[in-house]
Amino acid sequence: MNVSRYLRNIILAELFVPVLLLTIGIYHGLMQVIYRAGVIHQASVAKLDYYQGLTLHGVINAIVLTTFFAVAFGHATIAFFLKREPGRKASMLSLVLMIVGTLMAAAAILSGKASVLYTFYPPLKAHPAFYIGTAMLIVGSWVAYWDWAVVYVRWKREHREENTPLAVIGTLVNFTIWFVCTLAVAYEVLVLLVPWSLGWTAGVNVMLARTLFWFFGHALVYFWLLPAYIMFYTMLPKLAGGKLYSGTAGRIAFFLFLLFSIPIGVHHQFGDPSIGRGIKLTQSLLTFAVAIPSFITAFTIAASLEHASWLRGGKGLYSWIWKLPFFRKDVFLFGYLINGLILFIFGGLTGLVNASYSLNNTVHNTAFIPGHFHLTVAGPVFLAILGMSIFLVSQLTGKKIYLPAINTIIPYLWTVGVLIFSAGLMWGGLMGEPRRTNMGLTYLNPASEQYHPYWVISSMLGLAGGGIMFAAGFLYFIVFFGTFLRKRSAEPMIDFPVSESLHKEKRIPLFDTFRPWLILMGFILFMTYLPAISDALNNTGKKAPPYLPTDPTPIVHKKP
Repeated sequence: MNVSRYLRNIILAELFVPVLLLTIGIYHGLMQVIYRAGVIHQASVAKLDYYQGLTLHGVINAIVLTTFFAVAFGHATIAFFLKREPGRKASMLSLVLMIVGTLMAAAAILSGKASVLYTFYPPLKAHPAFYIGTAMLIVGSWVAYWDWAVVYVRWKREHREENTPLAVIGTLVNFTIWFVCTLAVAYEVLVLLVPWSLGWTAGVNVMLARTLFWFFGHALVYFWLLPAYIMFYTMLPKLAGGKLYSGTAGRIAFFLFLLFSIPIGVHHQFGDPSIGRGIKLTQSLLTFAVAIPSFITAFTIAASLEHASWLRGGKGLYSWIWKLPFFRKDVFLFGYLINGLILFIFGGLTGLVNASYSLNNTVHNTAFIPGHFHLTVAGPVFLAILGMSIFLVSQLTGKKIYLPAINTIIPYLWTVGVLIFSAGLMWGGLMGEPRRTNMGLTYLNPASEQYHPYWVISSMLGLAGGGIMFAAGFLYFIVFFGTFLRKRSAEPMIDFPVSESLHKEKRIPLFDTFRPWLILMGFILFMTYLPAISDALNNTGKKAPPYLPTDPTPIVHKKP
């Protein structure tokens, strides 16, 4: 499909801005494992504090990169599958808001005035520019979503009896989840944190802020994941040389994510005494329910891949796997997506540990937690972003992939690194190794009274895995920018490898409309979060004054 020069430039800008920032994010990821392994016994390097780097790593990788990519990929899927381009004014407004917001937040972090980590938990205090910039980034993504909704409604009026393309269903479900869950964090930022950061209010209700954040925070995981799920369903079977086993299964999975992605955030607050046990039990059960669409996806995609392998001559109970195109340069996306699926198996299983109240008490606030979420965020999410960003840059510029052989190796190298890295963190977490902590200053500093030799091996595993991940990331940058700088060899376009359905499936109206699912979504959210927010408002102590991560005493705002 040919796309206008305007849309091409919008999508390319939405890819380039986060990839440029990703160079900083990956660098600080490497620095984190070096600090934590005890190689560095100080608080900062090159005038960048450990917690400043941790914030840069988390915010860039988990919020900026994923949001920009989701919008860019959404533009591409809406235009390609509906054959209608998003509105120019809305696309430009969205891009400007996201870039300005990102620059404001980045400036606050780089200046050392926003070292509040990825969760930006109060009572850690950031500069108001960080909070306002984050809010602008979110609002910019809303603008794109509202515009796509208008495009979809107009398309649907003309195709009432036609199934909406699965990729469009996935995109709109994803951004509906995003819009609803970010309403809570927008309220937290604009109503609670900005006035508190400016000194207009003396304290902040920490428990309410945490509850509002996790209303957003866990749904954010599915906002990361669903672009990868769209690729799994609509592209991976085609890349493997086969067909999609069931498109209806994909529709069911996407709508189940719409229901269960948001009302499970309290499982991140099992250690918070203000939230009642009944609420924690309810949201724990719902967390297990959200595994259902993942199991549906696992079966459907596995069946699709097995069918593709049979077409290639695959046989046997397991030996068919080796007929899949793992290292073929012409379908390099297959390697990125299949490695993401492999990592997600381990990410999903360890996630069930976090969802269990008793098991969570064992690993809560230990290194096990980042070990788990790197299997999901750095697994299917990150690999899908890397692979698709290279694919889109190649197609939208009409240029061939730079170093195609290296490009096929990157996802496998990354996967090895993530497995080693996460194994080290989770092993250390089971031995009590803390998360978010500069262990080089204390626990892994032989000169410190707090030196803890039991964490040496696990932290060195984390360092080894992190080093391999850094090497894979470095190769990605070479391929990405090398592709962009090559001479054009074809006309710019978007041509996704679209999977056909193996079976002819009837259109089921329930799985081709949003209204009943949105109503049910609202009901579940009301039932699960009304009591949680009530507890956060009523079962809390005094409002907290602001703190800095380097100082145990509160900041006192001087009265004018």
